[in-house]
Amino acid sequence: MSDLLQYCPDLFSYQRRESREVMVGNVGIGGRNPIRVQSMITSDTRDVEASVGQVLALAEAGCEIVRITAQTRKYAEFLRPIADQVRAAGVTVPLVADIHFKPDAAMEAAKWVEKVRVNPGNYADKKKFEVREYSDAQYEEELLRIREQFVPLVELCQEKNRAMRIGTNHGSLSDRIMNRYGDTPLGMVESALEFARLAREFDYHNFVFSMKASNPKVMIEAYRLLVARLYELGSDWNYPLHLGVTEAGDGEDGRIKSAIGIGSLLADGVGDTVRVSLTEDAIHEIPVAKALVDLVINDTSSREAGSSYQGLTPSWNPFSYERRRTGMITCGDVAVGRTELMRVVTSRAKYDAVKHKLIALGDFQPEIVEEDADILAIDPRNDEEVAAANALAERRLITVRDGLDLAVIPAFRLLAARVQKKHPILLKDVLTPSQDDQSDFQETLLEGGKNLGSLICDGIGDAVLVQGESAPGQSLRLSYNILQAAGARIFKTDYVACPSCGRTLFDLQDTTQNIRAATGHLKGVRIAIMGCIVNGPGEMADADFGYVGGAPGKINLYVGKQPVKFNIPETEAVACLVDLIKEHDRWVEAPVPVAEEV
Repeated sequence: MSDLLQYCPDLFSYQRRESREVMVGNVGIGGRNPIRVQSMITSDTRDVEASVGQVLALAEAGCEIVRITAQTRKYAEFLRPIADQVRAAGVTVPLVADIHFKPDAAMEAAKWVEKVRVNPGNYADKKKFEVREYSDAQYEEELLRIREQFVPLVELCQEKNRAMRIGTNHGSLSDRIMNRYGDTPLGMVESALEFARLAREFDYHNFVFSMKASNPKVMIEAYRLLVARLYELGSDWNYPLHLGVTEAGDGEDGRIKSAIGIGSLLADGVGDTVRVSLTEDAIHEIPVAKALVDLVINDTSSREAGSSYQGLTPSWNPFSYERRRTGMITCGDVAVGRTELMRVVTSRAKYDAVKHKLIALGDFQPEIVEEDADILAIDPRNDEEVAAANALAERRLITVRDGLDLAVIPAFRLLAARVQKKHPILLKDVLTPSQDDQSDFQETLLEGGKNLGSLICDGIGDAVLVQGESAPGQSLRLSYNILQAAGARIFKTDYVACPSCGRTLFDLQDTTQNIRAATGHLKGVRIAIMGCIVNGPGEMADADFGYVGGAPGKINLYVGKQPVKFNIPETEAVACLVDLIKEHDRWVEAPVPVAEEV
């Protein structure tokens, strides 16, 4: 990795990124502060009683910063009584106004809350998906228009000592950015830096950045690129970072996606505050975020072990995903490596426990038995073992040996950097197999998502072995779900579902479950479920079909990012979505369930 483009001081040993402190009310972000956990209420901002109740409940659950949507200036006016009543209840948790499209709403909100979140993609821009060439002069004209809208907010935040989040979303980049930089991590970074430069002109530094996307690979690359650009710009560009995977979804899938995106960055020392965005009641986000932060902070396993390899050239590009190009081998009748699917490995004991019911396992099939695969396990720090592996004439499936005092991510990065690419790599979620059938599955899931997902998004790995979960069937399901969430192996319907908030125009939780029930058998089809238009079209650029709230009780349906059906009554919309999928020849009938073998 070039010294000029670096996001992490040491890819093989944990070190938290140094950042300045930004105060949000009485809560510090960055600097020497702990990593802060935040969330967002889901009630209509005009319903003051419900909004205050949700803020108090989140604060009671341990949420340190609470965000509230303010769609328009009228909505923003309700922030005053909400803030007054929260403070009257003796709760000092800082409040953040979430602003999209409406600069006047931001100006009103800044009077009453401690922080304002603005989205550079739509704060002063209307997204029309226009394809046009911007001359340098035209581009400057656009920036001047943004300046006129944004500078008054900067000055007001200075006057009232408010903080700000400059929060780019992959799904809502402006036409100007899209046409110059494309729908890319670089476009996300440049969009945020345009606003940051304006803030700095007025000596305003009380802001944080975010780079959110529903695709963990895009999100990880965008944050890495942002940090590299901040290092490049100078030591006084050391602003804190807010981490989040937007539209992560619900259940296991939402938690795994969040663990991959947020956990991998935290493991590299990047990130000062986090929000886990689940399509569930906001109160459920807090324990997940806390557990994810704790997993990283409490993992002290050999943090200094990789320090002697700081100058080692990694075998992957941290800023552009490409799978590590290995040789190919066969394990039994299964091909591993090169361009083959990432394989799922299990132990002999787990295989024996499920071999009588393989049909009932459906898609969650064990493909390789660890003890039958002639796997070479080594200590990637041991020069003799590495040299012996590289001297082998034949290709072997290679992995890190269990029981080593090494954190998983740096251990496998070190293995990939030191071992010749002819050897495919077997990834493990942990280096100590669990025998505890009473362990907390959420913690197991988050650790597996963080470790395996991070490495897969680095382009490392040709097979996975989940050892942190002792239950055989559950460990296989977790293996496949991590591969799906990391985009390495799509075996089921993929959903992009935003979290509920005050902008949502229908019941996201019930609707998501109804859509899952109707379409959950469509392998490889990606469906976006969006409560409103804020990120809808942009995030749906990666989806095949979209279900978006257009007005109260009315749904718009999309193919890709193009709206094709409008104002469908909510009671008919799921059936219309099914018809739309059929029209585009992506529908298959659901298979008849197979009874479990005895």
